[in-house]
Amino acid sequence: MVSNTDLNVAVLGLGYIGLPTAAVIARTGVKVLGIDVSDHVVETVNSGKVHIEEVDLDGLVSGVVARGNLRASTEIQPADVFVIAVPTPFAEDHRPNVGYVLKAATTIAAVLKPGDTVILESTSPVGTTEQVRDLLAELRPDLKLPGRSSETADVAIAYCPERVLPGRILVELIDNDRVIGGITPRCARKALSFYRRFVRGACVTTSCRAAEMTKLTENAFRDVNIAFANELSLVADTMGVDVWEVIRLANRHPRVNILSPGPGVGGHCIAVDPWFLVSAAPDQTPLIRTARQVNDGKVAHTIAQATALIDAHPGVPVACMGLAFKANIDDFRESPALKVAEALTARFGARIRIVEPYADALPPSLAAATLIDLDDAIESCGIMIVLVDHELFKSVPLDERADKVVYDTRGIWPDQPVAMPRAHPVRLAG
Repeated sequence: MVSNTDLNVAVLGLGYIGLPTAAVIARTGVKVLGIDVSDHVVETVNSGKVHIEEVDLDGLVSGVVARGNLRASTEIQPADVFVIAVPTPFAEDHRPNVGYVLKAATTIAAVLKPGDTVILESTSPVGTTEQVRDLLAELRPDLKLPGRSSETADVAIAYCPERVLPGRILVELIDNDRVIGGITPRCARKALSFYRRFVRGACVTTSCRAAEMTKLTENAFRDVNIAFANELSLVADTMGVDVWEVIRLANRHPRVNILSPGPGVGGHCIAVDPWFLVSAAPDQTPLIRTARQVNDGKVAHTIAQATALIDAHPGVPVACMGLAFKANIDDFRESPALKVAEALTARFGARIRIVEPYADALPPSLAAATLIDLDDAIESCGIMIVLVDHELFKSVPLDERADKVVYDTRGIWPDQPVAMPRAHPVRLAG
């Protein structure tokens, strides 16, 4: 095995997964080059700073950059291992877009050499790793690619999805088990030897297709279970029952573990990845599709409930509490909280105040609203709509909000008095 100090790794994509991954690898002594299309991201990383919020990431990046183990560039250079960690969004029709992955593979092709390993970490539809292999074969006919030649391949290609929780990424990159799928068993073994350099969790090898589907399955499982909780909250609203109490009591059963409802589902994984399965097998995925529709429909329900509440109190300033897709992070991707805030701002304009402790400025879609801190919201806003369960929000005692009109979509204030009749339930699309 090549020693860490002699190994060169290139990580393509320095976002919420790519940058922590690059920094964790660099901490082992490996020389890591981070590639990103953004000059701002490259300049930020090279200055030893970070452009995203993640626990302890700033200190780690500062240290590995100072030691010369991590640097960033917009230009690819030769390496021994290439890790692709770019976005895989979906189009308006929910079909997956692997264009960024294929562009990264094209970039790698220019410097690929015998003995290299290419690993795709981006959450991808089943078959994407083989698409990467086929593209590399087309661009580099001088190289023998795995599965396309009876001879020993010059390059190893594998898939190893990230499976980390924002806010715990640096811990989970190391401690979580990893599923490593190779185009061939030899490819999987080569990727395994790489991950063993920095992963303490179990590393299990399989085929690339099984690994791709495993990642999609994990997130579809979560989405279906959240959809049950969200649908249950609609039923409870209709029946005038406190859904939080029902869930708390039901979870006392030894084989019941209902998740928490909310204003929808967001993030770069759970709100996106199930559609990859639906797109690949539409006739076999009615449950997964319905779960997506329930969770997307919960956003419309939340907007309707909040709108009815605000209409019932004309002229009262409104605090929308949180924009992130989950608690204690600055990630707004596919965030239901952001969608609700955008809809309310479009309707009520300057009456809307945004409280988001992980944002220094509001996105352009909220230009008519005002960003304020929590204390200002408590002092100036008569209506509070809780959209994210940030720890900061949980710290507000009852005596500071007893006179407020509250719509708590996260159940963080179970002691809050009911300030108005519930708005009429909304039928979900689909």
